[in-house]
Amino acid sequence: MKIVVIGGTGLIGSKVVANLGRAGHEAVAAAPNTGVNTLTGEGLAEVLKGAQVVVDVANSPSFERDAVMKFFQTSTGNLLAAEEAAGVGHHVALSIVGTEKMPDNDYFRAKVAQEELIEKSSVPFSIVHATQFFEFTRSIADEATNGTTVRIAPVRYQPIAGEDVALAVGRVAVGSPLNGRTEIGGPEQFQMDEFFRNALAAWGDPREVVADPHALYYGSVPGERTLVPGDGAALGTIRYRDWLVQNATGK
Repeated sequence: MKIVVIGGTGLIGSKVVANLGRAGHEAVAAAPNTGVNTLTGEGLAEVLKGAQVVVDVANSPSFERDAVMKFFQTSTGNLLAAEEAAGVGHHVALSIVGTEKMPDNDYFRAKVAQEELIEKSSVPFSIVHATQFFEFTRSIADEATNGTTVRIAPVRYQPIAGEDVALAVGRVAVGSPLNGRTEIGGPEQFQMDEFFRNALAAWGDPREVVADPHALYYGSVPGERTLVPGDGAALGTIRYRDWLVQNATGK
């Protein structure tokens, strides 16, 4: 089947395209650098011709409150309208575990707005809620850094490899629409400060990780289980220590 992957040249999208292609599907990477822009609508009608499924893994280039909200509302609105016109039968969106639990988080609030648009659309849909990616570990640590100290909330944390996310999204894309949500997380659960303490040590990073119950996660304080999936979530198979060995030299 023809599956268009919005954000198909990015971290997750490129993996989704490759996996679906190996499985025999016509997987099309759609992004501004391929002539498809969901913010302006450029190229959408053409790329969606004959598509049975659209997978949206595009991300906002800015996390600033107004910018991130505008991105997800505009991009998703344009995409859903184009899908309705093209007769697409399944819209798959990648979102985040815990979006509804952090209403004061600008990024999470924008993802909630995106999901509401998807639910109100006439296009059958599936929303995949994933935990944080291994690939974002360094940027999360940098965001939490003040001087030489990294302040991390001592809450539960269950990160996942991007490859496992891509596999899960692909499985959902070739299945029947859920018209609901499914959750995915990594195979191991940690205390968040301990995870980052061990991660920085593995990099040889001298920054000190401090457990701080009031530490912010991208602007808001997470609860004990905000960042972990609920019972029944699908789990990836790649453990962080194994991923780190494979990615220590940028592989």
